[in-house]
Amino acid sequence: MSGLVRGRCRDATGQGADRAMSVMRLCLAMLGLLALAVVGGVLFGETSLAWDQYRQAMLHPLSPPGEVLWTIRAPRVAMAALVGAALGLAGATMQGLLRNPLADPGVLGVSALSGLGAALAIAAGLAVIPGAIELAALLGALAAGGAVVGLATRLREPDALILLGVAISAFGGALTALVFNLSPSPVAIAEVLAWLMGSVENRDWSDNARTLVPMVVGAALCLKAGQGLRMLTLGEEVAAMSGLPMVRLRVYALAGASLLTGAAVAGAGVIGFVGLAAPHMVRALVKDDPRLLLWPSALAGALLLVLADLVARIVPTEQELKLGVVTALFGAPAFALLAWRASRSWRA
Repeated sequence: MSGLVRGRCRDATGQGADRAMSVMRLCLAMLGLLALAVVGGVLFGETSLAWDQYRQAMLHPLSPPGEVLWTIRAPRVAMAALVGAALGLAGATMQGLLRNPLADPGVLGVSALSGLGAALAIAAGLAVIPGAIELAALLGALAAGGAVVGLATRLREPDALILLGVAISAFGGALTALVFNLSPSPVAIAEVLAWLMGSVENRDWSDNARTLVPMVVGAALCLKAGQGLRMLTLGEEVAAMSGLPMVRLRVYALAGASLLTGAAVAGAGVIGFVGLAAPHMVRALVKDDPRLLLWPSALAGALLLVLADLVARIVPTEQELKLGVVTALFGAPAFALLAWRASRSWRA
């Protein structure tokens, strides 16, 4: 049996090698699109500049137009790209681990507890301390991720992890509602609500640097779990018989996805549907190989969020649209389409 498994794994590895070149071309194409989106995000915004001002910004970064491009817009675009990449990679990892195309980073409950941490910090008046809300959001994410990782070493069924995540998410949402209910300040309620709707407005380079550290660690863990996710497509029992350490795989994948999601919420608030939609944007092009899906999903997430932030800025509204609102407007129809396709397979 183990020989058959190794043979199938070699076949899968051989097919994966054949796809590697096409995936690399896909990544290069998406990098090109992302570069164009980043340039558009830096050049265009709510305040339009004349051609001479663009030239002045390029030649003199410390000039007023340069301040607009390199101090306001560029770090905002960088944060959108980082958060989108983190959510895309976390979504692909979760869908590969749980073998469920409808899984996303929010299924762990990490987003809910991270949002709760930020809400508690705002309600406690800690918003005046630089980085306090982000730290509270990250601590909330780590608490949820730690609980999931700890229980994942005891739970074998993917469905049990999903139900656990739903329970954590519901509990976090209820506690956040309690913060709304008991908060004596309408200002604090408005700040919590703004955070929960997600935004990369007013982010600077130091915010990017703080967010990048946990994202790098989370990405390394998810990429390390990639080969195990590929073997998991053979089935959990078959993969375990081939020597795949299931507990270690779960710890790497869940800890990585939790860190990525927590860092994303700490950097931009709660933003839904990117982790769900990004893997499906590239899934057909990598033939459902979970390992090869990781990098393209990260790039797709970055592209999606940079474009969503650009839309949020250039749509002429009295108040700027929140990033989470824009992604939900596009993500909800995508989720409905996925659910409709999945329902057809359930009826078959």
